[in-house]
Parts: sequence; C-alpha cells; structure tokens
Amino acid sequence: MKIEIQKKELLNILSRTQNIVEKRNTMPILVNVLLEAQDNSLKAYATDLEVSLTDVVPSVIKEPGKVAVSAKSLFEITKELLDGPIQLFKKENNWLEIKQGKFLSKIIGVAAEEYPVFPTYNSENFSKINASEFKMMIDKTIYSVSNDETRYHLNGVFFESFEKNKITMVATDGHRLSLINKTFKELSFTEKIGVIIPKKGLFEIKKLIESTVEDVYIAVEGSQFILKSGSSVLMIRLIEGKYPNYQQFIPQKLTHKIVVPREMILSSLKRVSLLANQKSKAILMSFSEDKLEITSNNPELGDAKEELDISYKGPDLKIGFNARYIEDVLKNIEQEFVEFELNDQLSPGVLRAHNNADYLNVVMPMRI
Repeated sequence: MKIEIQKKELLNILSRTQNIVEKRNTMPILVNVLLEAQDNSLKAYATDLEVSLTDVVPSVIKEPGKVAVSAKSLFEITKELLDGPIQLFKKENNWLEIKQGKFLSKIIGVAAEEYPVFPTYNSENFSKINASEFKMMIDKTIYSVSNDETRYHLNGVFFESFEKNKITMVATDGHRLSLINKTFKELSFTEKIGVIIPKKGLFEIKKLIESTVEDVYIAVEGSQFILKSGSSVLMIRLIEGKYPNYQQFIPQKLTHKIVVPREMILSSLKRVSLLANQKSKAILMSFSEDKLEITSNNPELGDAKEELDISYKGPDLKIGFNARYIEDVLKNIEQEFVEFELNDQLSPGVLRAHNNADYLNVVMPMRI
C-alpha cells in the first residue's frame, strides 16, 4: 500500500474512529483502524464489535493494499503534521511509514487479515430523515436510559415505528421515562419496527450527525441499526431482549395541571438543589394558591428554599422529586412554559412542554 492523501482528509476520517475503537483492551486488535487503499480512495474501518464505522475519502493510490494500525497513534501524528499532502507506505513487516517533507515516522501495524470480519448489510430500503430532528429525538430521550447493566434491555432507547411516517423513541430507567413522537415524510419501513438502540450507539450517531444539516438515511436489518451520512456508514448492534410495555407507565388521569415558566423553575431548582442530598438530589415542591415553594434539606450541609409566584388555583399539594430528573427535562424543552400534571404525593407526575403532546416525561415521586 502506497498513497498520498491530504492532511484534512486523513484527519477527518481518523477523527470519526477515535471513540469507536476499543479502549478496554479485551481484544487488542480493536485499538486499530483498518485502512484499505483502492480505486483512488482510502477506506477506514473501526469497530468495538458493537458499533462499527466505515468511511471513505479521496486519495492518490500509487499501490493498493490494506493494513491495520493504531487509530490513536495515527490520529495524533496526523494532527501535528502541516497542512498539505501526506505519504503513507505499508512496509513488508506491516509497519506503516508516514512521511511529509523532512518528517518521517513508522508505526507498528498488523496484517489486515487479523482484523475481525467487519459487519455488512444488504438492505436497500433506507428511510430518509432530517439529521437535526433525529438528533433532537436522541437528546430528548437519552438521559433517561438506565445504566444498570443487569437490566440490559433498558440500556438503550426503544426505537419504534408502527404508524406510517411516524417514529417513537422511548427511554426509561425505572425512575423516569421520556417519550417523543415525530413525523417524517419519507419513511419507508415495510413493516412495524421495534428495536433497542444501545446508548453508545446513540452517542456515536449524535457525533456523526451533529454537524450535518442535511438528511441522513436509516435502516434496520436483522440485529443491526444502520445509519448513512454522506460517505460515513455507522452500523450498531441492537440490544437483544423485549422492551417493557412503556404505555402502562404513563398515567392517564391526572387531576392537577400546573403551568409554570420554564426558565424560572429551572434556575430555582439549580439553586435549591445545591444543598440537597448529593446522591438522591431530593427536593420538595409545595404547591398552594398562586405559589410554589421549592425546598431542600441536608443534615450535613444545611437547607435551602425559594418561593415562586405561579398561576395555580387548586388544593395544596406537596410532592418530592429528584431535582436532577426535573432539570434534565427542563433543559430539553425549548418552549417558554412547561406543564406539571400531578395527582398526589405518591403518584408519578407528567412533565411536558405547554400545549405539546409529542414530548412527555414521567417522573416517579420521592418520599421526603
């Protein structure tokens, strides 16, 4: 393998691999990126066996070939080189020579044949969706994903499409639930979809598409979720298992609806929760006529309270919540006002943007 490639192109392709390559050293080969030079392009492969990425950039191919080298080492060297062309040459012992001007370095590589068999797909049935809207759906659900590895089926976001042109994404950790619905014009799923996308895969999707303003293409094939964005293809191994019936966790009859300014309550929560128990982040919300009082108490630190003027005419109501759960929701609502829907201090509350039925959050109360 002997190629000449612009620094910008090589840096772009290597930067996308950095978070995917295996860092836990369970399989040393997975710290490498596989480079394949052919047909006037350089193709890169990176995988941790759960998330896999392929990308391709133009380059001048003097001799085709392939080699696997440390993704981090090659990225760090490329980053420090000057703008302009870089020469890459695979030596007979699978070392990779990197040359630019009077700079020369060699890094140890391994034979391409030792690299794991890379996942492939056959599907041509891709659905086009807007990148920014898909990223927004991830942002509004990913914070509710469970980190408890014993409940592996909750370690991702449930991605569902059972109505034409509509996607539902749901996440829950047992203490809270986030759900968003979105309609896209050009979905082409031929059957109902219900799959669990792991958290790491969702973060990689976000990174890949956050600078993309155009459309991306998605498909589900077997145990893989596939996303195409420009020249990049991301393949994510889905979580096996059955997702719980999330609809049964959403309370249907709530007697009190309270509309409050989002920014006011968010800033108050941040202040008051500073003196809450650092683990539970427990705060008490006390609603009375046209007034909301938020309090926290920690015997080791002290206590705090703040009174807010709101529009409320119902009976007095006190309910405890984890302040962080409420903050996570408020940070992901853009509208000026939010709705709390509550029954009593023992029942879960529903939190959503005012007059927006497509995005809702269920938060379990805390005994305080």
